[in-house]
Amino acid sequence: MMSLVTTMKLEPTGERMIVEHYKSSIEDYVIYLMHIATYRFAEPFVQNKRVLDYGCGSGYGSARMAVTAASVDAVDVSDDAIKHARQQFPRQNLRFSSIDPMAPLPFPDGSFDTVLSFQVFEHVADVDHYIGEIRRVLTPGGMLVLVTPDRSTRLFPLQRPWNRWHIKEYSASSLASTLRPFFPEVLVQAMSGRRDVIDVELRRCNKLKWMTLPFTLPIFPDSLRVKLLNMVHSLRGRPEAKSAPLEFDFDESVIQIGPKLRPSLNLVVIARNGLPG
Repeated sequence: MMSLVTTMKLEPTGERMIVEHYKSSIEDYVIYLMHIATYRFAEPFVQNKRVLDYGCGSGYGSARMAVTAASVDAVDVSDDAIKHARQQFPRQNLRFSSIDPMAPLPFPDGSFDTVLSFQVFEHVADVDHYIGEIRRVLTPGGMLVLVTPDRSTRLFPLQRPWNRWHIKEYSASSLASTLRPFFPEVLVQAMSGRRDVIDVELRRCNKLKWMTLPFTLPIFPDSLRVKLLNMVHSLRGRPEAKSAPLEFDFDESVIQIGPKLRPSLNLVVIARNGLPG
């Protein structure tokens, strides 16, 4: 039986952002700004609300949400990530828990007013289970805010993810069609921003989508795709962290979220849970 999500070690990458490492390169800094802009966008949806951060990673975003939320339950499949989060971000209204990806969430029906799912959906194998659990733990009329990469700028048509941890990446239309059977109201927006900043991420993605051809095409079995991507990752390695953090003259205000923005780096979904009856 397949795992609900792919799992990874806690490491300073775009997959599990660790704040201490975000100024090691301009590429890491732009990814960090995209994460911060995501949580900034979510702030109106969490104020005075009971919030579930479903896939909290290293926990810095959950801690940011807890400043204005009534309470935040932050869960992740990684024990290492939860241990790190508990140590770094203790707050009275913030609880970190590790979860079994194969089991239902450990919360009663209707426990939360808002569920956040940021950079998780692309890792999910059992999509129906994942979305079904979100719908179950949301109150009637509760809100889901979900963010996932936009395949339209990251991949060629039919290409499978070059990110070895990603199972599937979505276009705006495929993401909407996946969510609408579960939620009566689904709005899909885009994340973009100041072009010189966005171009940093576009160049990184373009390089990787070419570098990983042809074994990211659907003619290759997924197991072989992952094996070869692991090999590429081990050959490339990760640059040594610089002794002093780099400084940049821009912040998350250069990142924008809205309808039909181009080029789109991430898809940003706002979905409302159905009302009873």
